[in-house]
Amino acid sequence: MTVEATNLVKTFGAGADVAAVGGVSFTAPEGKVTALLGPSGSGKSTLLRMIAGLEEPDSGSIRIADKDVTRVPVKEREVGFVFQSYALFRHMTVRDNIAFGMEIRKAPKKTIDARVAELLALIQLEGYENRFPAQLSGGQRQRIALARALATEPKVLLLDEPFGALDAQVRVELREWLVEFHEKTRVTTLLVTHDQEEALELSQHVVLLNAGQVAQAGAPHELYDHPASPFVASFLGGANVLHSRAQDGRQLSTFVRPHDVRLAKPQVNDSNLELGTVDRLARIGGNVKLTVTLPNGEPMSVQVTKLELDKLGITLGDRVAVDVTSSKVFVDDYAI
Repeated sequence: MTVEATNLVKTFGAGADVAAVGGVSFTAPEGKVTALLGPSGSGKSTLLRMIAGLEEPDSGSIRIADKDVTRVPVKEREVGFVFQSYALFRHMTVRDNIAFGMEIRKAPKKTIDARVAELLALIQLEGYENRFPAQLSGGQRQRIALARALATEPKVLLLDEPFGALDAQVRVELREWLVEFHEKTRVTTLLVTHDQEEALELSQHVVLLNAGQVAQAGAPHELYDHPASPFVASFLGGANVLHSRAQDGRQLSTFVRPHDVRLAKPQVNDSNLELGTVDRLARIGGNVKLTVTLPNGEPMSVQVTKLELDKLGITLGDRVAVDVTSSKVFVDDYAI
């Protein structure tokens, strides 16, 4: 089921000058994970809440499966919503939490029991139906929240920062699990996140927001390899920004990703090369992050593997030659 947002606008507060969402349009493709990505305050959660029916847009429209649901009540939109805080009922067992939506709709007990058993198998928590939320880990609670959202067989699954309350290791494990989970269910999913790695790993479509506007939308690799603006280039993947002037005086901004920089130790006959200096070196697992101060005084972040660094024999304080293998250049805000 596709989700289409057209010119959505939402402003909070009387007489507010800036809209939380200011004319956003995008399409979330059927059966895919679409990430709503952006910094804090970019309008991601407000947008998701409007799609869920928890907020009403000032203007614009929302269509789910080609049906206009802009003014349709929450319970009639056929969406499942998962919050960052799990929002499980503490006094209810796992079974009753998952069954809650079906019981409200007065589904037969036999149907409910079969669906609960099916979902517990899907989230790999068979045998946990009589436990309470306090007896589960954070990752297990989030999987129960997902099962509860899916119990009523929604057309669309909405995830609002679902891993935000989890520690780093559990986040990684749950992201890997969610990829497998989505491959089995193929439910159209919208995921709100400010974590670019999370968006790139989990989604097949990304809507990158900035200040309530769509900065760029498309497949993750399209945004990463072909950013439409300096904001997209700097936010997605991180980049060094080198400033210069064109012959006509216009500002040039060159964006270089840390892994697109190659370092080399100068040879005796390389005396004419302009060299940088390694001022910082941090080993992070199998990767190494370096800061190289260029001849003009600008710092450049560089990322190499530990194997590459050991082969080069580079250490803190070394003078090095710097080669950029790939970059993106903008004149003012326009890519060239």
